[in-house]
Amino acid sequence: MAYHIEANGLSKTYRIPVREAGLRSAFGSLFRPQFNEVKAVDEVSFAIERGEMVGFIGPNGAGKTTTLKMLSGLLYPTSGSATAAGFTPWQRKPQYLKKISMLMGNRSQMQWNNTVYDTMHIFKEIYGVPTADFKRHLVELGDMFDVGKLMQKRARNLSLGERSKCEFIVTLLHKPEILYLDEPTLGMDVTMQLRLRQYMKEYNQKFGTTVILTSHYMSDITSLCSRVMLINGGHLVYDGKLSSLTDKITPYRIIKLTLEEENPPLSPESLQIDGIPAEWIENSGNEHTLRVKKEDVVRASGMLMSRYILIDFGIADPPIESVIDTIYAEGITV
Repeated sequence: MAYHIEANGLSKTYRIPVREAGLRSAFGSLFRPQFNEVKAVDEVSFAIERGEMVGFIGPNGAGKTTTLKMLSGLLYPTSGSATAAGFTPWQRKPQYLKKISMLMGNRSQMQWNNTVYDTMHIFKEIYGVPTADFKRHLVELGDMFDVGKLMQKRARNLSLGERSKCEFIVTLLHKPEILYLDEPTLGMDVTMQLRLRQYMKEYNQKFGTTVILTSHYMSDITSLCSRVMLINGGHLVYDGKLSSLTDKITPYRIIKLTLEEENPPLSPESLQIDGIPAEWIENSGNEHTLRVKKEDVVRASGMLMSRYILIDFGIADPPIESVIDTIYAEGITV
């Protein structure tokens, strides 16, 4: 089967110059420079089908952006191979570059001294976008992201959120087959984040665009991606369904309940009497939040509903942020 994006043993090693403090070391480094080798990406392999939206997550410095730079052709790998849309990315063939687009939330592709409109027009000419399509694109996304009033502003005068919106519009200008999105919602307010996610869902369904998305806003990932790849220390430690990640890492569920005033006291001891181990996360008046093992959830729920008068009751998975934090902190390979 031909995958839309495929990486095999992809690695990138940087040579970082090092020297001790002091004038003597500074002069010595001019003639006998010393280097440390840092593996930013180490033997990463994965395959992505056309039309998939894949979350690519990991802590700062894990290798996410380096991987995307290799896939987009900005960096040569130290070793390994990759193909995307049938091309080797770092050969940077024009046919490939016209099929992809990369957005880096912390790095602008806009010309600082040009107006937003002029920058977009430059990209229109670079990618050969028909004038009718260009105008339709600006009207559609300009209205959605409220950037009409920004078109005559110079890029250097935009706020971070305004720049992120304009960068996103530029990224989709030529309707790429593959999107590499690195922190696309950086600086956006909540309303614009929601609009971007909704638009990306519709765009993916309409055009079958393949997307690799990195973001520290887990709402971006959970809203758009059913599959995640988790990288830590340059190693790919998980590749699979987002829902399965929670099941593998956290063997418990969260029970939240609100009691009526007329109730016997609820405490960890009252559950222990029934042989159900539970951990109290929060206890505020009549509102309680407990953590119970998955295999005990049904029994604990039945006991609580039969013994107490409840105003509200709910069972949920632990927050995905806490699951990811556990993996980062403990260096778990899933």
